[in-house]
Amino acid sequence: ERTLVVSVSSSASRMASVSRAMRPLASLLRRGVHTPRPSQQQAKPRAMSQPAMQEVVGQGGEAPPMAAGSRLKALREQLVVDGTNLDSFVEGGGKEMEVSRDEEMHRSVLGQLKPDHVKADGSFKRLRSIVKDRQFQRVKQSLQGLGLNTVCEEAKCPNVGECWGGESGTATATIMLMGDTCTRGCKFCNIKTSNAPPPIDPNEPKKVAEAVSKWDLDYVVLTSVDRDDMPDGGSSHFAETIRTMKELNSRIKIEALVSDYGGDLSCVRTVAESGLDVYAHNVETVERLQGRVRDRRAGYSQSLATLAEAKRLSPGLVTKSSIMLGVGEKHDEVMQCMRDLRDVGVEIVTFGQYLRPSRRHMRVYEYIEEEAYDYWRKEGEKMGFAYVASGPLVRSSYKAGEFYISALLNERKKAALQ
Repeated sequence: ERTLVVSVSSSASRMASVSRAMRPLASLLRRGVHTPRPSQQQAKPRAMSQPAMQEVVGQGGEAPPMAAGSRLKALREQLVVDGTNLDSFVEGGGKEMEVSRDEEMHRSVLGQLKPDHVKADGSFKRLRSIVKDRQFQRVKQSLQGLGLNTVCEEAKCPNVGECWGGESGTATATIMLMGDTCTRGCKFCNIKTSNAPPPIDPNEPKKVAEAVSKWDLDYVVLTSVDRDDMPDGGSSHFAETIRTMKELNSRIKIEALVSDYGGDLSCVRTVAESGLDVYAHNVETVERLQGRVRDRRAGYSQSLATLAEAKRLSPGLVTKSSIMLGVGEKHDEVMQCMRDLRDVGVEIVTFGQYLRPSRRHMRVYEYIEEEAYDYWRKEGEKMGFAYVASGPLVRSSYKAGEFYISALLNERKKAALQ
């Protein structure tokens, strides 16, 4: 079985290893490197050959100052003698552990382990082959032609090939409204940020509606960047897009993954009463970690309040939220978060592994075992959630749940007509 070797260490051991590694350098400097003070500087000595220098030192003389190249060469030789190597300078000082490929979880970019499906033989190729799917190309070209943004691409979602490809009627693209620049700076998100993003495109609702009508979809997800620079947070623009889409195709199911609008419940009303089918807003993590994970303008209670208001305004509206795992949460905190979501009427919840988009973002605290996702799915079902999507690569708008959600909406519509 192939294995990957990972160095692990605490901060204290890293400092100790660096200290040990620097001892030869300190010793070398004490023995052979002398830098005179400016007042003591004299004419540059004539370079001596190595045999000549050895003769002077052997006769009790003091070794002359060493040139930079000589010092570097001497340091290298000393490190070899002392047995110091690269492992002494990196995390763990050579302490290693083996991680089997079967245990390997999805890791983020830049030096961390990556998952089998984007790294292993065959599976990586299989994922990329989906990108060549005609349906995938049709969605991508349509988006590019109309200048539309998707969170699938902007947030580097690992499921873009799977969600955009597939048979007609099953492809799903999460369209991101109001530009590609957010006014908030959550520590986990890869979307660009600015306090003054470009103005929104007033023709975007029509562009989106026309594009979606050509894709032959029965389910579409809309989301948006946060626009705290706009008086209503962009809620009216969002609602207009939904109404325009419904006018062109009354059968399409629309899920809106929306902002908390700074806690402004009038904005929640604007979107909740626009004709959408699923109102989604993510709490992202447990209450204790909100400040570490999300922008300071977001909040746990604020998010729960918006979900509760959407359900109050439209009891038949399906509400949905998502929780990232691997950011430092504890078991009891996740359980409480699930209970809080149920208390405000949330019917659908998703669990997925946090993946670090770049070095600028917060580090992954833990990679959750596969068995834990099954556990959370079962616990969610026991609590009464209508649907729980749980897995390392599951995201809030992952298509695996949308088949079920679409069926759920159809059943409710039939029940309402009876």
